Amino acid sequence: MIRFVGAGPGAADLITVRGQRVIETSPVCLYAGSLVPADLLARCPAGARIVDTANLDLDQILAEMTGAHEQGLDVARLHSGDPSVFSAMAEQMRRLDAAGVPYEVVPGVPAFAAAAASLRRELTVPGVAQTIILTRTSERATPMPPGEDLTTLGQSRATMVLHLAVQRIEPVTAELAGAYGRDCPVAVVAYASRDDEVIIRGTLGDISELVRAAGVKRTAVIIVGRVLTAAQFPDSHLYSVARAR
Repeated sequence: MIRFVGAGPGAADLITVRGQRVIETSPVCLYAGSLVPADLLARCPAGARIVDTANLDLDQILAEMTGAHEQGLDVARLHSGDPSVFSAMAEQMRRLDAAGVPYEVVPGVPAFAAAAASLRRELTVPGVAQTIILTRTSERATPMPPGEDLTTLGQSRATMVLHLAVQRIEPVTAELAGAYGRDCPVAVVAYASRDDEVIIRGTLGDISELVRAAGVKRTAVIIVGRVLTAAQFPDSHLYSVARAR
């Protein structure tokens, strides 16, 4: 069985019990380069075949998985964060479907959730924002579908989380400033949950300069929205005394 496992944002203990069990019992483990911590790979069984897929193309990755399956070996295919978001898992599953190879998906802790935890913020605050947009930019990646450009998405003024975009922090903030305002709070969290985690707080007007000064260039999420500094907001109806129970 092939099992796609969400390996979490970086800290080796931020993984589900099920995900850890899969790693500990799979004789073949494929992982996404430096995005998966060494401490997690140390949980692979003795003698396991451990393959870094960072320099492999899709055909080579599929050959590793299908080859192991043909030998009757279980495979743990590790993806950083949660594999449902920006993991390139869909194209692998499509090929496994075509080959008739069974697989399962084990969810993981996404990077944006780890970043929010480090910031000690809820991203859906009553009266401030109840919607989260998870997106990216198209620089050095697959083009964005029509209507999913930042200018269009920004019109909602929802809490926005950008993956794979910190290298383009200047154009990103410039594009969002029109809808959110240059004073809108922004946080950039690099290496969320890891020992070398970096947190940078600012606004759309100054975050670019702060990011450049900190030298952050990769493995970071950008969070934009008023929820980052919200202090005056109504209590949730969930625990209200007025709510019928």
